[in-house]
Amino acid sequence: MIISIVLLYFGFSFLKGVDFFSSENKYYAIYKNIDKLTESNLIYLNGYSVGRVSNIQIQQDKNRVIVELSINSKIKLNQSTVAVLNGELLGGRFIHLSIGNNPDALRPKDTIRSDVAKGLAELITESAEPVAANLQSTLQKMNSMLDTLNTSASKINLILTDLRATPRLLNSTISSVKGNIGQLSGTYQTVGSNLNTTLNELKPTLENFRRLSDSLKRIEIAGTMSKAQQTLARLNETLTRFNSGDNTMSKLMTEDSLYLNLNTLLNNLDSLANHLNSNPKHFMAPFGKSRRKIEKELEEQRKENGQ
Repeated sequence: MIISIVLLYFGFSFLKGVDFFSSENKYYAIYKNIDKLTESNLIYLNGYSVGRVSNIQIQQDKNRVIVELSINSKIKLNQSTVAVLNGELLGGRFIHLSIGNNPDALRPKDTIRSDVAKGLAELITESAEPVAANLQSTLQKMNSMLDTLNTSASKINLILTDLRATPRLLNSTISSVKGNIGQLSGTYQTVGSNLNTTLNELKPTLENFRRLSDSLKRIEIAGTMSKAQQTLARLNETLTRFNSGDNTMSKLMTEDSLYLNLNTLLNNLDSLANHLNSNPKHFMAPFGKSRRKIEKELEEQRKENGQ
């Protein structure tokens, strides 16, 4: 049983990074705040485990914490070495050794310079302000949204109140419409009855107008036919007289002597006009000229013209 407990202790210590087969040197580092550093937390050099935290003591009167560091004796520390307290965001804490180029070596149980890396507490402190600002902005937006929702809720309540009143208004309107429809129906029936009565009364009058129109049409046609017959009778009488040959018009239509005489007269007048145009002196002399002289002059004119 005792052997099992011892083996369990050594195995657990080995898993935590304790090497029982190598010698270690003790050093000390002083911190104001170790940020949840515990014993057995590892010590790293260039990412390689070279030791562990072997003891932690708090000096409350001096407001500081003394951390004992067990470091592999093969690791040589100097006056420029810094024990930087560091840790993962969601994991444990550890100490990272930063060894400078100082030639003065540290001896076991000497105090190493200490420093604290940007830890979880500082990250929270640094990110608190933008988070708070964002949270404040978010709260303002939420307040604005709540105000809007309150206003909308008030409007919705008003709408619901109006909607509750709407069925009553619709019922009242429907009742009024029913009454109006009943009145209109009665009015239409009365108007229809009156129209039927009026049409029945107008039927004899319309029949009389129809008869009067037919009579007027017949009178018009009869008068027109009578006038046409009279006109045709007169035309027949005129044509008969033209054909009888005992009047001037019929003679003009049937004999050509008047046409010949008129044609001769027109030719003589044309010749006279030409003579007047060519020899006006034959007509303008005080007493005129004798026929012999006129014929002589006409003969000379024909000779001159080559006739």
